[in-house]
Amino acid sequence: MYEEEKMDNNQRNNGPGGDPNGNRGPGGNKNHSTIMIFIVVTLVTLVLMSFFNNMIKDTTSQEITYDEFLAMVDKGLVDKVVFENDKLTIIPKSQPFATSGVEISYYTGYAGRMEDPDLVKRLDDAGVKFSEKIPDTTTNLILNVVLSFAPLILIWILLGVVMRKMSSGGGMMGVGKSKAKVYVQKETGVTFKDVAGQDEAKESLQEVVDFLENPGKYTKIGAKLPKGALLVGPPGTGKTLLAKAVAGEAKCPFFSLSGSDFVEMFVGVGASRVRDLFEEAKKNAPCIIFIDEIDAIGKSRDNHFGGNDEREQTLNQLLSEMDGFDTSKGLLILAATNRPEVLDQALLRPGRFDRRVIVDKPDLKGRVDVLKVHAKNVRMDETVDLEAIALATSGAVGSDLANMINEAAILAVKKGRNVVSQADLFEAVEIVLVGKEKKDRILSKEERRIVSYHEVGHALVSALQKDSEPVQKITIVPRTMGALGYVMNVPEEEKFLNTEREIRAMLVEFVGGRAAEEIVFDTVTTGAANDIEKATKVARAMITQYGMSEKFGLMGLESAANQYLDNGRTVLNCSDVTAAEVDKEVMRVLKESYEEAKRLLNEHRSTLDQIAAFLIERETITGKEFMEIFHRVEGTEPSGEPKEESRIQENTQ
Repeated sequence: MYEEEKMDNNQRNNGPGGDPNGNRGPGGNKNHSTIMIFIVVTLVTLVLMSFFNNMIKDTTSQEITYDEFLAMVDKGLVDKVVFENDKLTIIPKSQPFATSGVEISYYTGYAGRMEDPDLVKRLDDAGVKFSEKIPDTTTNLILNVVLSFAPLILIWILLGVVMRKMSSGGGMMGVGKSKAKVYVQKETGVTFKDVAGQDEAKESLQEVVDFLENPGKYTKIGAKLPKGALLVGPPGTGKTLLAKAVAGEAKCPFFSLSGSDFVEMFVGVGASRVRDLFEEAKKNAPCIIFIDEIDAIGKSRDNHFGGNDEREQTLNQLLSEMDGFDTSKGLLILAATNRPEVLDQALLRPGRFDRRVIVDKPDLKGRVDVLKVHAKNVRMDETVDLEAIALATSGAVGSDLANMINEAAILAVKKGRNVVSQADLFEAVEIVLVGKEKKDRILSKEERRIVSYHEVGHALVSALQKDSEPVQKITIVPRTMGALGYVMNVPEEEKFLNTEREIRAMLVEFVGGRAAEEIVFDTVTTGAANDIEKATKVARAMITQYGMSEKFGLMGLESAANQYLDNGRTVLNCSDVTAAEVDKEVMRVLKESYEEAKRLLNEHRSTLDQIAAFLIERETITGKEFMEIFHRVEGTEPSGEPKEESRIQENTQ
């Protein structure tokens, strides 16, 4: 594949009740959390009450001096004066009123009470109404106590109700309730007929279905229903679909939720949800509980870097619940994950998840069956050959194949047809693998020549080696995933093993594009980045995993980091000195492959030129057209039509 240049300038075991080592269980954490909440709320309430009291006081009254009060009386600004024990409350005639030349916008004022025998006469002369307030110490005391503590008591009562609800599983806004979605058979409508390409997995689960339908047949002899089955496989292989199919076949309720639905920021909520889930499931038995992505709560607790209290307590509760229910009632737990290596061993032991069902990528027959399932509601013409599509999609999972069928139907509609053809299906395969065509990207004449020779270099090296896969298509039309052109190889039959000769032929084909650039243009470009990456990965695997190196022999130097994820990422199992020697060996293998590619292309330079010229003119050619030109130029078959041959010769001049 010829890629665009890509440059970058800046090139994270304690039981439910806690343990003596200080690990906190749900009960201890809950009590501590409740106390802390009460303390925090009390302090916040007191601060807010003090703030609001001061604010209200400041906005309704203003303290003034006694001489300012007398000045206001003399000016006739005072309407009424109330005598209290230690102060005078002054009610002005109008708002705002001014004191000492300063305008004050308050409803009342007050001043300290002084011994002034002439004050009453002065107020009477000025026409000011006055009275004395009789103190009621008992009422004031009760009122102050009520106003001070009533809000706190109300808040404590509300918090107590909330905490009781949380402890019983209700929770604030249902925080402790299970989030499982409940389906019944008529709602799922999924059976084993809707699952294709997983015959072995369906066979393993068929026994479970039979037990749920006819439990007496098994309990009569003393057999027990497995408590749990773990569905393991890569993403998109149909693990969730299989779980729904089991519920549909058994015609029983189906509780579906994800492992992340148990995890919350509050410690103890996850465990509460597990309890609630099992209580609901027992009421609806026989039924199935399906936990997708169980690794979110089921990770191993053997972590030297600390753990997560909430996740571990949720896992502990799940283990306890799985030990506590009776399988004779027909309660089955299904779980799915693509990271089985991180799960806690207590979760995988017999008596919990008794069975491990592998849901792997489908083989050729399985891919054909999957395509048939997804194509049964799509109108297709007589040209459609699903086996050919299955051959071209080695390594695809069920979701990929479903996406390809849907893309083909969309393409047919866009082209104004009401049926899907084989061409639509192959184009859909290309869209999923390398993206859509970028019709607005116009390459210069020189770049078109470079890309053309690069892709023909790949194809020609493939045709010249008997251990290479046949060419299906060559194109120099840019694609949205970064490819300026590519060669599609489709095997004649599906293989599960590769010989050393086939792998070395693959390496030569990978570097064939770069070799063609150097031979024809006496320089190289950035377009071979993807080819070099693939070639390096394959060469390293030969040396470190497949034992195909004379220097290291059968020594295993790398292992897969994750069986179903990370796109085959590996981890070295050797010293730094050995790793350096591995790099040298990889370099030697790639250099030998590159020299072999240049030798083949130099010996067939005329064929390279003529096919490249034909590709520049047509932009896209099929594998059949490529092989016809190859045999004609090489003389391995009778020459084709004179008109076609003359046109090719004309293009190369």
